[in-house]
Amino acid sequence: MHPTINLEDINQARELIYKIAGLYMPQNKDSTIKNRLDKLSRELNIKDYSEFFMGLKHGKFKQEFINAFTTNKTDFFREGFHFEDMMNRILPHRLQDNEPFEVLCAASSTGEEPYSIAATLLFAKEIYHSNTQVSVQAIDIDTFVLEVARVGNYIIDTNLNPLPTWIELKNYFDITRLSEHKIRMQAKQNLKKILTFKQHNLCAHVYPFSGKKFDIIFCRNVLIYFKVEDQEQILSKLFSHLKLGGTLYLGHSESILGLASKVDRLGQNIFIKVAE
Repeated sequence: MHPTINLEDINQARELIYKIAGLYMPQNKDSTIKNRLDKLSRELNIKDYSEFFMGLKHGKFKQEFINAFTTNKTDFFREGFHFEDMMNRILPHRLQDNEPFEVLCAASSTGEEPYSIAATLLFAKEIYHSNTQVSVQAIDIDTFVLEVARVGNYIIDTNLNPLPTWIELKNYFDITRLSEHKIRMQAKQNLKKILTFKQHNLCAHVYPFSGKKFDIIFCRNVLIYFKVEDQEQILSKLFSHLKLGGTLYLGHSESILGLASKVDRLGQNIFIKVAE
């Protein structure tokens, strides 16, 4: 028998997930908080929430708590215009350089986005006959989704998630048809070897990167889970690791906020860094 969840428990969970992970869950998310606490109580066999929260404050079950409260909606080649912009505007000239080309995926979730980025890079290298070294760093706070991403094995409903026709996906994934609309996609080694998955909290004071190293940063559909003032800080820290002339991609409902004077806008939430 699991304990009843009351408003005090919901408020305590709201306060702790903000303190631990920076995730902001306003009152209109109370039912979400309740559902996630309920799921957590079954997984961890919680008998008493006040005891659980006390343990959490001392670090017990911290990662399980974080994993329970993250949202992981993602698809392959979601918001495909960003991948086409990368393919058509950035990569043709940049892959003629010998300088390594590095991309950051800030909030990798279960891995569909970073694998889409990596496949685009490898496809562009073939098309443009490039020997430039390419790599993708993918970060997320949720250890469970990072493990899913490292395995790189997906079942796709092509009705719900239509795949692009401009890229030869079979070169980067072993594809098995399971039914008329369902396929299995297993990332090949050539794709996996240019990807690195790391745990990182976007609200951390320090980021695990040196200087201005990234040519592109994808930070899409993740800022919406933070307070505006925290979004500002996250964007500022990410921006500090983007090269001058580099591109930042944001999600369709996200804003560049206080960095507006330091970027050129290309539309569709594509921003080019023009000033520090």
